[in-house]
Amino acid sequence: MDFDVLEKPSEEVSVRITFGIDSDMNVLKFKDRHPLVPDIDPDYVFERNVTLAILAGFVHDRRTMVQGMHGTGKSSHIEQVAARLNWPCIRVNLDGHVGRLELIGREAIVIRENKQVTEFQEGILPYCLTRPIALVFDEYDAGRPEVMFVIQQMLEKKGKLALMEQNRVVSPHPFFRLFSTANTVGLGNFQHLYQGTQVLNQAQIDRWNIVVTLNYLSAEQETAIVMAHLDSSTSVNKRQIMQMVRLAALTRQAYASGDLSVLMSPRTVIAWAENLALFDNEVFAFTLTFLNKCDTSEQPLVAELYQRCFDTELPIQGIFGGENSLLEGVK
Repeated sequence: MDFDVLEKPSEEVSVRITFGIDSDMNVLKFKDRHPLVPDIDPDYVFERNVTLAILAGFVHDRRTMVQGMHGTGKSSHIEQVAARLNWPCIRVNLDGHVGRLELIGREAIVIRENKQVTEFQEGILPYCLTRPIALVFDEYDAGRPEVMFVIQQMLEKKGKLALMEQNRVVSPHPFFRLFSTANTVGLGNFQHLYQGTQVLNQAQIDRWNIVVTLNYLSAEQETAIVMAHLDSSTSVNKRQIMQMVRLAALTRQAYASGDLSVLMSPRTVIAWAENLALFDNEVFAFTLTFLNKCDTSEQPLVAELYQRCFDTELPIQGIFGGENSLLEGVK
Protein backbone atom coordinates (compact mmCIF):
# COMPACT_ATOMS: atom_id res chain seq x y z
CA MET A 1 0.00 0.00 0.00
CA ASP A 2 1.31 3.44 -0.89
CA PHE A 3 1.83 5.85 1.98
CA ASP A 4 -0.14 8.50 0.07
CA VAL A 5 -3.29 6.43 0.65
CA LEU A 6 -3.00 7.04 4.40
CA GLU A 7 -3.24 10.83 4.08
CA LYS A 8 -4.03 11.60 7.72
CA PRO A 9 -5.71 9.99 10.77
CA SER A 10 -9.46 10.36 10.31
CA GLU A 11 -11.28 7.81 12.49
CA GLU A 12 -11.98 8.72 16.13
CA VAL A 13 -11.66 5.97 18.75
CA SER A 14 -12.20 5.88 22.51
CA VAL A 15 -9.06 5.44 24.59
CA ARG A 16 -11.09 3.66 27.26
CA ILE A 17 -12.49 1.10 24.81
CA THR A 18 -9.42 0.72 22.59
CA PHE A 19 -6.74 0.50 25.28
CA GLY A 20 -8.74 -0.55 28.32
CA ILE A 21 -7.51 2.27 30.57
CA ASP A 22 -9.38 4.82 32.66
CA SER A 23 -9.54 7.87 30.38
CA ASP A 24 -12.29 9.83 28.64
CA MET A 25 -9.96 10.82 25.79
CA ASN A 26 -10.73 10.17 22.15
CA VAL A 27 -7.93 9.95 19.60
CA LEU A 28 -7.71 9.72 15.82
CA LYS A 29 -6.36 6.71 13.96
CA PHE A 30 -5.64 5.93 10.32
CA LYS A 31 -8.56 4.34 8.49
CA ASP A 32 -6.46 2.00 6.36
CA ARG A 33 -3.94 -0.54 7.62
CA HIS A 34 -0.46 -0.28 6.07
CA PRO A 35 1.86 -3.35 5.91
CA LEU A 36 4.24 -1.61 8.33
CA VAL A 37 1.57 -1.45 11.04
CA PRO A 38 2.48 -3.95 13.83
CA ASP A 39 0.22 -6.92 14.48
CA ILE A 40 -2.26 -6.50 17.31
CA ASP A 41 -1.68 -8.60 20.43
CA PRO A 42 -5.23 -9.02 21.81
CA ASP A 43 -3.89 -10.03 25.24
CA TYR A 44 -1.62 -7.03 25.70
CA VAL A 45 -2.08 -5.14 28.99
CA PHE A 46 -1.67 -1.34 28.76
CA GLU A 47 -0.25 0.64 31.67
CA ARG A 48 -2.29 3.85 32.03
CA ASN A 49 0.40 6.52 32.46
CA VAL A 50 2.72 5.04 29.85
CA THR A 51 -0.14 4.67 27.36
CA LEU A 52 -1.20 8.29 27.83
CA ALA A 53 2.41 9.44 27.35
CA ILE A 54 2.78 7.42 24.15
CA LEU A 55 -0.57 8.67 22.87
CA ALA A 56 0.63 12.23 23.47
CA GLY A 57 3.59 11.37 21.26
CA PHE A 58 1.32 10.16 18.47
CA VAL A 59 -1.42 12.76 18.74
CA HIS A 60 0.58 15.88 19.61
CA ASP A 61 3.93 15.03 17.98
CA ARG A 62 5.87 14.90 21.25
CA ARG A 63 9.29 13.24 21.26
CA THR A 64 8.66 10.44 23.75
CA MET A 65 11.16 8.21 25.55
CA VAL A 66 10.05 5.11 27.48
CA GLN A 67 12.63 4.01 30.05
CA GLY A 68 12.69 1.12 32.49
CA MET A 69 14.21 -2.20 33.43
CA HIS A 70 14.63 -4.96 30.85
CA GLY A 71 11.64 -7.12 30.10
CA THR A 72 9.00 -4.56 31.05
CA GLY A 73 7.75 -4.32 27.46
CA LYS A 74 8.87 -0.81 26.51
CA SER A 75 9.16 -1.36 22.76
CA SER A 76 6.09 -3.58 22.54
CA HIS A 77 4.07 -0.93 24.41
CA ILE A 78 4.80 1.59 21.67
CA GLU A 79 4.15 -0.99 18.95
CA GLN A 80 0.81 -2.04 20.43
CA VAL A 81 -0.37 1.57 20.61
CA ALA A 82 0.69 2.01 16.97
CA ALA A 83 -1.09 -1.23 16.05
CA ARG A 84 -4.39 0.05 17.38
CA LEU A 85 -3.97 3.41 15.65
CA ASN A 86 -3.05 1.77 12.32
CA TRP A 87 0.16 3.80 12.43
CA PRO A 88 3.12 2.41 10.44
CA CYS A 89 5.98 1.72 12.82
CA ILE A 90 9.66 0.87 12.35
CA ARG A 91 12.04 -0.17 15.14
CA VAL A 92 15.76 0.47 14.84
CA ASN A 93 18.12 -1.08 17.37
CA LEU A 94 20.98 1.33 18.03
CA ASP A 95 23.66 -1.30 18.48
CA GLY A 96 27.36 -0.63 18.00
CA HIS A 97 27.20 -1.44 14.28
CA VAL A 98 24.67 1.27 13.40
CA GLY A 99 26.61 4.21 12.03
CA ARG A 100 25.99 7.50 10.29
CA LEU A 101 25.84 5.96 6.82
CA GLU A 102 23.12 3.49 7.86
CA LEU A 103 21.04 6.35 9.26
CA ILE A 104 21.64 9.05 6.63
CA GLY A 105 22.41 7.06 3.49
CA ARG A 106 25.31 6.67 1.09
CA GLU A 107 26.35 6.83 -2.53
CA ALA A 108 25.94 3.48 -4.25
CA ILE A 109 26.59 2.14 -7.75
CA VAL A 110 23.39 1.07 -9.52
CA ILE A 111 22.46 -0.02 -13.04
CA ARG A 112 20.40 2.45 -15.05
CA GLU A 113 19.72 1.70 -18.75
CA ASN A 114 22.51 -0.91 -18.77
CA LYS A 115 24.98 1.62 -17.39
CA GLN A 116 26.63 1.90 -14.02
CA VAL A 117 25.79 5.17 -12.33
CA THR A 118 26.35 6.54 -8.86
CA GLU A 119 23.15 7.20 -6.97
CA PHE A 120 22.37 8.28 -3.42
CA GLN A 121 20.59 5.56 -1.43
CA GLU A 122 18.71 7.16 1.45
CA GLY A 123 19.09 5.74 4.93
CA ILE A 124 16.46 4.98 7.52
CA LEU A 125 16.19 8.57 8.80
CA PRO A 126 15.23 10.36 5.55
CA TYR A 127 13.04 7.39 4.60
CA CYS A 128 10.98 7.60 7.81
CA LEU A 129 11.12 11.38 8.15
CA THR A 130 9.31 11.92 4.86
CA ARG A 131 6.50 9.43 5.58
CA PRO A 132 3.75 8.93 8.19
CA ILE A 133 5.90 6.52 10.19
CA ALA A 134 6.51 6.13 13.92
CA LEU A 135 10.26 5.58 14.22
CA VAL A 136 11.34 3.83 17.44
CA PHE A 137 14.99 3.88 18.50
CA ASP A 138 15.46 0.76 20.63
CA GLU A 139 18.29 0.72 23.18
CA TYR A 140 18.73 4.45 22.68
CA ASP A 141 21.39 4.67 25.38
CA ALA A 142 23.55 2.12 23.55
CA GLY A 143 24.01 4.38 20.50
CA ARG A 144 27.47 5.57 19.50
CA PRO A 145 28.18 9.27 20.25
CA GLU A 146 28.62 10.25 16.60
CA VAL A 147 25.29 8.62 15.77
CA MET A 148 23.48 10.43 18.56
CA PHE A 149 24.46 13.83 17.20
CA VAL A 150 22.96 12.90 13.82
CA ILE A 151 19.69 12.09 15.57
CA GLN A 152 19.82 15.31 17.59
CA GLN A 153 18.82 17.32 14.52
CA MET A 154 15.44 15.59 14.56
CA LEU A 155 14.64 15.96 18.24
CA GLU A 156 13.17 19.42 17.95
CA LYS A 157 9.49 19.54 17.06
CA LYS A 158 9.29 19.70 13.28
CA GLY A 159 13.05 19.20 13.37
CA LYS A 160 14.62 18.96 9.93
CA LEU A 161 17.45 16.72 8.75
CA ALA A 162 20.39 18.16 6.84
CA LEU A 163 21.78 15.78 4.20
CA MET A 164 25.24 17.21 3.60
CA GLU A 165 25.92 14.54 0.95
CA GLN A 166 23.15 16.00 -1.20
CA ASN A 167 23.27 19.62 -0.09
CA ARG A 168 19.62 19.52 0.89
CA VAL A 169 17.47 19.71 3.99
CA VAL A 170 14.65 17.19 4.57
CA SER A 171 11.49 18.45 6.24
CA PRO A 172 9.42 15.98 8.31
CA HIS A 173 6.08 14.59 7.17
CA PRO A 174 3.19 16.04 9.23
CA PHE A 175 2.57 12.59 10.73
CA PHE A 176 6.13 11.45 11.31
CA ARG A 177 6.62 10.51 14.98
CA LEU A 178 9.75 9.76 16.99
CA PHE A 179 10.06 7.47 20.03
CA SER A 180 12.85 5.74 21.91
CA THR A 181 13.37 3.16 24.63
CA ALA A 182 16.19 3.09 27.16
CA ASN A 183 17.27 1.18 30.24
CA THR A 184 19.29 3.94 31.90
CA VAL A 185 18.12 7.33 30.52
CA GLY A 186 21.66 8.01 29.37
CA LEU A 187 23.31 7.43 32.76
CA GLY A 188 25.66 4.70 31.54
CA ASN A 189 26.13 1.11 32.72
CA PHE A 190 23.57 1.18 35.54
CA GLN A 191 24.77 -1.06 38.44
CA HIS A 192 26.86 -2.99 35.87
CA LEU A 193 23.60 -4.51 34.59
CA TYR A 194 23.56 -2.95 31.11
CA GLN A 195 26.94 -3.44 29.47
CA GLY A 196 27.40 -1.35 26.33
CA THR A 197 25.19 1.55 27.34
CA GLN A 198 26.62 5.05 27.03
CA VAL A 199 26.54 8.17 29.15
CA LEU A 200 24.52 10.44 26.87
CA ASN A 201 24.78 14.17 26.35
CA GLN A 202 22.28 15.70 28.78
CA ALA A 203 21.55 18.50 26.31
CA GLN A 204 20.23 15.82 24.00
CA ILE A 205 18.23 14.05 26.72
CA ASP A 206 16.67 17.43 27.47
CA ARG A 207 15.29 17.55 23.92
CA TRP A 208 12.98 14.60 24.59
CA ASN A 209 9.65 16.23 25.43
CA ILE A 210 8.32 13.29 27.44
CA VAL A 211 10.22 10.69 29.48
CA VAL A 212 7.99 8.07 31.07
CA THR A 213 8.97 5.09 33.23
CA LEU A 214 7.49 1.65 32.62
CA ASN A 215 7.72 -0.58 35.70
CA TYR A 216 6.87 -4.24 36.11
CA LEU A 217 3.16 -5.04 36.18
CA SER A 218 1.15 -6.21 39.16
CA ALA A 219 1.18 -9.91 40.03
CA GLU A 220 -2.34 -10.36 38.66
CA GLN A 221 -1.50 -8.68 35.36
CA GLU A 222 1.77 -10.56 34.96
CA THR A 223 0.04 -13.88 35.68
CA ALA A 224 -2.55 -13.13 32.99
CA ILE A 225 0.14 -12.23 30.46
CA VAL A 226 2.15 -15.41 31.09
CA MET A 227 -0.97 -17.55 30.77
CA ALA A 228 -1.89 -15.80 27.53
CA HIS A 229 1.48 -16.81 26.03
CA LEU A 230 0.94 -20.50 26.74
CA ASP A 231 -0.83 -22.94 24.47
CA SER A 232 -4.34 -23.76 25.65
CA SER A 233 -3.47 -27.47 25.76
CA THR A 234 -0.51 -27.03 28.13
CA SER A 235 -0.45 -28.80 31.47
CA VAL A 236 0.89 -25.69 33.25
CA ASN A 237 -1.85 -24.34 35.53
CA LYS A 238 -2.63 -20.94 37.02
CA ARG A 239 -1.42 -21.91 40.49
CA GLN A 240 2.02 -22.69 39.11
CA ILE A 241 2.11 -19.43 37.17
CA MET A 242 1.18 -17.47 40.30
CA GLN A 243 4.05 -19.14 42.19
CA MET A 244 6.44 -18.27 39.36
CA VAL A 245 5.35 -14.65 39.37
CA ARG A 246 5.76 -14.48 43.16
CA LEU A 247 9.30 -15.84 42.88
CA ALA A 248 10.08 -13.32 40.13
CA ALA A 249 8.91 -10.51 42.44
CA LEU A 250 11.19 -11.79 45.21
CA THR A 251 14.21 -11.79 42.86
CA ARG A 252 13.43 -8.19 41.94
CA GLN A 253 13.29 -7.22 45.62
CA ALA A 254 16.58 -9.01 46.23
CA TYR A 255 18.12 -7.21 43.27
CA ALA A 256 16.90 -3.83 44.54
CA SER A 257 18.47 -4.50 47.96
CA GLY A 258 21.77 -5.54 46.36
CA ASP A 259 21.54 -9.24 47.30
CA LEU A 260 21.22 -10.47 43.70
CA SER A 261 22.99 -9.25 40.58
CA VAL A 262 20.29 -10.58 38.22
CA LEU A 263 16.51 -10.60 38.32
CA MET A 264 13.62 -12.36 36.65
CA SER A 265 11.84 -10.20 34.12
CA PRO A 266 8.36 -11.05 32.77
CA ARG A 267 10.16 -12.36 29.68
CA THR A 268 12.05 -14.80 31.92
CA VAL A 269 8.84 -15.97 33.58
CA ILE A 270 7.26 -16.62 30.19
CA ALA A 271 10.33 -18.60 29.12
CA TRP A 272 10.19 -20.60 32.36
CA ALA A 273 6.51 -21.44 31.82
CA GLU A 274 7.22 -22.50 28.24
CA ASN A 275 10.15 -24.67 29.38
CA LEU A 276 7.96 -26.18 32.09
CA ALA A 277 5.43 -27.16 29.42
CA LEU A 278 8.28 -28.83 27.50
CA PHE A 279 9.95 -30.73 30.36
CA ASP A 280 7.09 -31.10 32.88
CA ASN A 281 9.59 -30.53 35.70
CA GLU A 282 9.45 -27.22 37.59
CA VAL A 283 12.94 -27.43 39.09
CA PHE A 284 14.66 -28.48 35.87
CA ALA A 285 12.82 -25.83 33.84
CA PHE A 286 13.74 -23.17 36.42
CA THR A 287 17.39 -24.25 36.38
CA LEU A 288 17.61 -23.96 32.61
CA THR A 289 15.73 -20.66 32.52
CA PHE A 290 17.18 -18.70 35.42
CA LEU A 291 19.36 -20.51 37.97
CA ASN A 292 22.17 -21.18 35.50
CA LYS A 293 22.32 -17.42 34.79
CA CYS A 294 23.10 -16.66 38.43
CA ASP A 295 26.53 -16.47 40.01
CA THR A 296 27.31 -19.60 42.03
CA SER A 297 27.68 -17.50 45.19
CA GLU A 298 24.10 -16.24 44.76
CA GLN A 299 22.47 -19.59 43.99
CA PRO A 300 21.86 -20.50 47.70
CA LEU A 301 19.78 -17.31 48.07
CA VAL A 302 17.87 -18.16 44.90
CA ALA A 303 17.26 -21.65 46.30
CA GLU A 304 15.89 -20.11 49.51
CA LEU A 305 13.50 -17.91 47.55
CA TYR A 306 12.44 -20.89 45.45
CA GLN A 307 11.66 -22.96 48.54
CA ARG A 308 9.63 -20.08 49.97
CA CYS A 309 7.39 -20.07 46.89
CA PHE A 310 7.24 -23.76 45.95
CA ASP A 311 7.97 -25.48 49.28
CA THR A 312 10.53 -27.54 47.40
CA GLU A 313 14.26 -27.74 48.03
CA LEU A 314 16.28 -26.60 45.04
CA PRO A 315 19.42 -28.75 44.69
CA ILE A 316 22.45 -26.64 43.95
CA GLN A 317 25.03 -29.43 43.68
CA GLY A 318 24.75 -32.25 41.16
CA ILE A 319 22.44 -30.33 38.87
CA PHE A 320 23.51 -32.26 35.78
CA GLY A 321 24.32 -35.63 37.25
CA GLY A 322 24.56 -37.81 40.36
CA GLU A 323 21.94 -38.65 42.96
CA ASN A 324 20.30 -35.19 42.89
CA SER A 325 20.20 -34.91 39.12
CA LEU A 326 17.42 -32.65 37.90
CA LEU A 327 17.25 -34.71 34.74
CA GLU A 328 15.44 -37.45 36.66
CA GLY A 329 11.75 -37.51 35.86
CA VAL A 330 12.11 -35.22 32.84
CA LYS A 331 10.03 -36.32 29.90
